[in-house]
Amino acid sequence: MNLNRPIVLYYHAGSGNHGCEAIANSTLKLIHRKRIEQGCIMDKTPIPIVISNNVDEDRKYSLGDLEKQGLCILVNERHIDKDFFAHVIYYGWRKVTGDKQSFMRYRFRDGYRAYTLEHNRCDHKKTDEKKDMSTASGNTPLAISIGGDNYCYPEMVSDLILAHDYFRKKGFDTVLWGCSIEPDSLKDAALLKDLMNFDRIYARESISYNALLEAGISVDKLELRKDPAFELETNAVSGIRDGAFELPGKYIGINLSPMVIAKESTSGITMENYKRFIHYILENTDQSVVLIPHVVWAGSDDRKPLSELYDAFKDSGRVLLIEDMPASDLKGYISQCSFFVGARTHSTIAAYSSGVPTLVIGYSVKSRGIATDLFGSYENYCLPVQELSDPDALINGYKWVMSHS
Repeated sequence: MNLNRPIVLYYHAGSGNHGCEAIANSTLKLIHRKRIEQGCIMDKTPIPIVISNNVDEDRKYSLGDLEKQGLCILVNERHIDKDFFAHVIYYGWRKVTGDKQSFMRYRFRDGYRAYTLEHNRCDHKKTDEKKDMSTASGNTPLAISIGGDNYCYPEMVSDLILAHDYFRKKGFDTVLWGCSIEPDSLKDAALLKDLMNFDRIYARESISYNALLEAGISVDKLELRKDPAFELETNAVSGIRDGAFELPGKYIGINLSPMVIAKESTSGITMENYKRFIHYILENTDQSVVLIPHVVWAGSDDRKPLSELYDAFKDSGRVLLIEDMPASDLKGYISQCSFFVGARTHSTIAAYSSGVPTLVIGYSVKSRGIATDLFGSYENYCLPVQELSDPDALINGYKWVMSHS
């Protein structure tokens, strides 16, 4: 794929979800490496535009550094729900005309303007009119949808379709990057039509890949490729400390999310499993336990359930809840674990890609598919939270994974 052309990455939810940060970070670095390999003239090649739901979050973590290095330009989406007058005007327009995409034109206006300015900046630098047009920056622009599991959430699909259609109408080639798709969702005719309109789809695991093939997506536009976050760099980190106190010995990493708890079929079963598991580790091993948040959004903050676990075991002196930090730093700590159990997909990808024995508390096709591709089956490596009923399932899963590692 020719990457020496204007590129927009859209539907990035913000780096307060460190999985989103990991995808965007790894993708931008991949684009930069590939451009060098393709012999791009970097000062004449438009810098990728990242249209983000929350630029302040991005600049707090690693994407801010990438922006300073010239690997991206961060642009905030417009939030129509935060602009009373715009909301009234656009809602009235849509009500009268039926123009549903008007909200997307508002949402991506600043991002499209930044793309135009960057494209024109590089276009003005052209000096050799006889240059090889295969590497000209004026080639068809590329829009990459980077929210890996966005299409797994039915409430998001209608907006995803409108957003994709917006960039297609603007003349972009479009790519769905590192995606997972629930097979049953492909029965939705509107969703399937939208997916067929992408120029290329990269599925990150084989369950989604095979489902897309069976649904009629052409093999010529479909590729199976690991999640880009597998390539996230691992930052060197110091020992696990709480002030001057350092946890003794090896440690087991634990991640838990409110999202997984909300999807349990048996009320309280997830927290009960985690508490029994930590108690088992403290009573039967000499290892410590590190609680690792991977999403810190106000509406879905891993630190809330992890704080409950910390409060239950803090008197042991062997349990610590680490602070929020960039994705590559979190991966640094996860890489030092002797075992990891995680609910957030990208916390487990950090563990998988570091060679750490890992057990997933999953809720969707992405966790099942990734485990299947790594181990041949997700059985024993992934515990679907909807099926969780045994309060000792996590202990038993730990024993099985460790005995087969």
